[in-house]
Amino acid sequence: MTLMFLNGGAMRGGPLHHLLGGAPLVAETRTAAKYRFYAVGDRCPALFPVSHGGAEIDGELYDLDLDRLRDEVLPAEPPELELGVIELADGGSALAMLLRRPSTSHAELADITGYGSWRAYRKERA
Repeated sequence: MTLMFLNGGAMRGGPLHHLLGGAPLVAETRTAAKYRFYAVGDRCPALFPVSHGGAEIDGELYDLDLDRLRDEVLPAEPPELELGVIELADGGSALAMLLRRPSTSHAELADITGYGSWRAYRKERA
């Protein structure tokens, strides 16, 4: 089982959800309180690990086939993100998309950690 934490457009109801090809939803969950959360150019969310001042961020956990991750999901991700491993609120681990270090673009970053989720941020912006 390959667990993938999603917190943006690939979540249920999002414009990229079809890329998951019917991968089963394992749980609605949160990250450990070790991340800041950013809007990248107001196009996508990005997690960024920190040693202090992090928060729990809402998302969905999927059992995602590695071939689908390689062939469908990763090619659709923006260049500002990279694949990494995160800690979940329950202490478990999952793959997730993180803000690329060092940054590879000049996209504006807005700290949206206080919203706690991409959906809450997008709802506020609508």
